[in-house]
Amino acid sequence: MARIELPAALDFGWEMKPLSSARTRFQIGKEDVYDLTIEHSTIRGVTPNMLLWWFRNIGGTMTYRGTQYSRYRVWHPQDHIHWELVRPAPGGGAGVGARFRIVEAFGRNRNHMVDSVETVEKLDATGIRLVRRAAGTVVFSLEHWFAPEPDGTRYNSRMLVGSATFPLGAFFTRVVRPFLFTEEMGHAWLQHNIEEVGNFEFFLPELYRECVGEGGGV
Repeated sequence: MARIELPAALDFGWEMKPLSSARTRFQIGKEDVYDLTIEHSTIRGVTPNMLLWWFRNIGGTMTYRGTQYSRYRVWHPQDHIHWELVRPAPGGGAGVGARFRIVEAFGRNRNHMVDSVETVEKLDATGIRLVRRAAGTVVFSLEHWFAPEPDGTRYNSRMLVGSATFPLGAFFTRVVRPFLFTEEMGHAWLQHNIEEVGNFEFFLPELYRECVGEGGGV
């Protein structure tokens, strides 16, 4: 895969949510596995069906404030760089079994850049789970859970980086991971994810109405 440079930030004038808006935890567990969790503040005006539709239709472009942009870049105008569907789901599109390529730089820091291909293991109205394997062992997982609330969606996240499985998982965690994902990057990811999840409030309800209609559906 070709190396992608950090593009200029987009400026929509959004006031993105701060770290203090959520409850976060970063633990280092058995065999130094990173365990990061976030309990986000309510995503107001956004439903679980909107989120399901988004992850199924994250690729391509959208018109925002009269200009066409990559949907992925609108989601986080500063940190997001590139998204692509490396492999479609067995039934087509970005469903379970698909592989996503995700390129981003937490806090626009080149030292916190991630370029990863992950497999969708779950995608429905209750959440999404992405995993990455090395020699058959899960060495990375990211799961988001959605639950409806009267004024929006409760959204919780958990990222595990590394594996305690011996010997391949432990080898990856101790030897390979330090070159791919540092403890400093973990703290930067917490802020990044709080921002991108909060950003749904700015654009997703309008985009969903334009693409799906008032009646809903996915």
